[in-house]
Amino acid sequence: MSERGGIVVLDFGGQYTQLIARRIREQQVFSAILPCTAPIEQIRKFEPVGVVLSGGPNSVYDTAAPACDEGVLRLGVPVLGICYGLQWMTHVLGGRVERADRREYGRTELVVKNGSALFAGLPHKLRIWNSHGDHVRALPAGFHVTGETGNAVSAAEDTERKLYAVQFHPEVRHTDCGSEILRNFVFDICHAKPAWSGAAFIAETVEAIRKQVGGARAICALSGGVDSAVAAVLVHRAIGDRLTNIFVNNGLLRKDEFRETLELLRDRMGLKVMGVDASKEFLDRLKGVTEPEDKRKRIGAEFISVFDQQARQLATGPERAGFLVQGTLYPDVIESVAVRGPSQTIKTHHNVGGLPKDLPFALIEPLRELFKDEVRSIGRELGLPEEMLTKHPFPGPGLAVRLLGEVTEERLAPLRDADAIVVEEIRRAGLYEKVWQAFAVLLPVRSVGVMGDERSYGYTIVVRVVDSEDAMTADWTRLPAEVLERISTRIVNEVTGINRVVYDVSSKPPSTIEWE
Repeated sequence: MSERGGIVVLDFGGQYTQLIARRIREQQVFSAILPCTAPIEQIRKFEPVGVVLSGGPNSVYDTAAPACDEGVLRLGVPVLGICYGLQWMTHVLGGRVERADRREYGRTELVVKNGSALFAGLPHKLRIWNSHGDHVRALPAGFHVTGETGNAVSAAEDTERKLYAVQFHPEVRHTDCGSEILRNFVFDICHAKPAWSGAAFIAETVEAIRKQVGGARAICALSGGVDSAVAAVLVHRAIGDRLTNIFVNNGLLRKDEFRETLELLRDRMGLKVMGVDASKEFLDRLKGVTEPEDKRKRIGAEFISVFDQQARQLATGPERAGFLVQGTLYPDVIESVAVRGPSQTIKTHHNVGGLPKDLPFALIEPLRELFKDEVRSIGRELGLPEEMLTKHPFPGPGLAVRLLGEVTEERLAPLRDADAIVVEEIRRAGLYEKVWQAFAVLLPVRSVGVMGDERSYGYTIVVRVVDSEDAMTADWTRLPAEVLERISTRIVNEVTGINRVVYDVSSKPPSTIEWE
């Protein structure tokens, strides 16, 4: 896989920036994300056949609005502006962008005008996804409108200067023919060649890790999920037995997960894995803590403490592990910190924003730019067992973010039992591999019930099942009523202290998948 001849995506801080790069990679074309402030020389090094300007949360007329070098528009390759990218392009080329009288969020209808290569072969009316409070009042000279909604200019282009722009988001699945619009840009307008593949990613990543680590040692923070497992196999291919994998029981795992995961990693996957029981240390650090961000940061700090201790025990002096491998994915990153542009923090993930500043390791995060389904694809290329590849995502902070309020063993026990029932019944219904995630949440809410003709005063379990593709967006799963009935009946009958079960019917956004 070559990094030359692909598409460079300039990030203005949009939450969907990585989705743009991902949609391009789905066309088997290499894509790189750079900050919007990247110098022209850095962009030119990629020898791109096209450039995409991402969306972003700012208004172009604000004093502190992000901007890129205007020379990007004179590189001689096609440029596609998306949302903020359209507005920035309009603003710097002499057009006018203003606050909209009527903002556009969510779905609306786009009417396409004839003659645009960007919409070639597509219907004249499309349902599109908008997310903007500004609109283009006047286009720069040389541009003409290629698409409109009832409220605003939604697509425009200047073919002489190879400049194309849309106000909506073709990269999200909510936009009809969004992938086809990007495909038209990538192939018909930019004339890119399909050269990106999972095998090429593996080869280049292994080589990059080998160079990064040199002759040093590394430890891998295995969580038991597909992300860290794929990261571990990639690093093992690069440095062999100089990698030691550590699977920590933090006291926040699901029922029987510590034992079952160790067996899978050692016996089925042949990895060198140390199992460390640090449940007491984690629960002690969480005593009295109820604020979600505080939970995550304390858990992140305790993980580092455990890994540091294990690294010291494994070897001392120059033999001590100097690198920490993590299965961090892009959704973790984009929600935790401003990555390329001025994006907003939604919540801190324990393995990103939750890491201490005085980290005693250099990080190796080979999957940091990928989404979950891309990681699963890479895992299949690497030959990981299907049982590992189809495991539902499980948050690094574990059940701590599915147990609202203080984390104690007394409250973890019923949550584990309820969660196991949810997963068992989802499997029994043949839905486990069809949904993205299924789990239980324990609320710090007690309600009156009647059990055995007696008054009860028990806690509430929330059942959360969602469909998603990459965790950036998610919709609640419409489970059959009989499945919900079995889950509820079993939880109330089998889990002590629970007398009420409710089903979460909120999507992301506005909610997140996890509750904390």
